[in-house]
Amino acid sequence: MNDVHPAGAPPIVLAVIGGYLGAGKTTLLNHVLAHAGGRRIAVLVNDFGDINIDAALIRERSSDVIALENGCICCSIGGRLADALIAIAARPERPELLLIEASGVSDPAKVAQIGMLDPAFRLHGIIVAVDAERLEATLGDALVGDIATRQIAGATALVLTKTDRVGASQKAAAQRTLRSIAPTALQFEAAHGAVPLALFFDTEVMPRAPHHHSERLRAARPDQPHAGISSFSCRLGEPLDKARLKQFFRDFPAPLLRAKGIVRLAGEAIPQALHVVGGRVRIAPFGGPAPADSVLVFIGCFDDDIESAVTARLGAVEAVSGG
Repeated sequence: MNDVHPAGAPPIVLAVIGGYLGAGKTTLLNHVLAHAGGRRIAVLVNDFGDINIDAALIRERSSDVIALENGCICCSIGGRLADALIAIAARPERPELLLIEASGVSDPAKVAQIGMLDPAFRLHGIIVAVDAERLEATLGDALVGDIATRQIAGATALVLTKTDRVGASQKAAAQRTLRSIAPTALQFEAAHGAVPLALFFDTEVMPRAPHHHSERLRAARPDQPHAGISSFSCRLGEPLDKARLKQFFRDFPAPLLRAKGIVRLAGEAIPQALHVVGGRVRIAPFGGPAPADSVLVFIGCFDDDIESAVTARLGAVEAVSGG
């Protein structure tokens, strides 16, 4: 990278937020932004797809959001990430903290590796969100288990999310699993995204990137193919029927890892944020700028015919169809 670090200026603190699809990365990030306390925070968001839903969800909390679409931040768009970092470092009024939300199928350690190339940034940590409810199933999945394991292994801190949905024994088992994969990583838990803010704002809480960790980042292996994972997006011009939309996901015709979107529902005056993971469909009001149409992104293990099949089925979800 070009060295645009102004003489005497302190480096920008860089924190990478990673975690598998649906683990709660955006919820954590929004919690941090909601409690920024006047700090200058910039956010760089990558989404695995051609429409960046996560960036739109984060803009509800911060206007300083840079979106990078179309794939894994650490492989197919690594050059654009480097360009974005250079532009941030060259700003007359630079942020104190840059938060990078990596896509759910990327290796956050590789993202940190790109950031470490520029002396204008100081790596604060690699913070990986882990879904307590779905950890065992995700790690045991033949298609995606390796991706999730690498994400956890590269973390300096692990945040166990959705702990309000599991019992004490399942939470303890998840904590043991995380210690076995990443024995030196700090562990926290966060119900509803309420991560301890000191994890991001207090330099004494997060251990300085140790020598062995920096060496591991520099020696990180090349990215592996994402196990046949692909994504596609759909736009619908008519309002959607909420009950039909939920049924659509229950009957989804292919292995679906994650879906998200900003949708317009019949009978609702404002757009709604849609999240689908692990068979759960969550719909909640969305207060930020939204497209005129409903926009949905699907991530999964798809064959070549799935996009046309899904588009055809979505027609029946529009409120104008069938009454």
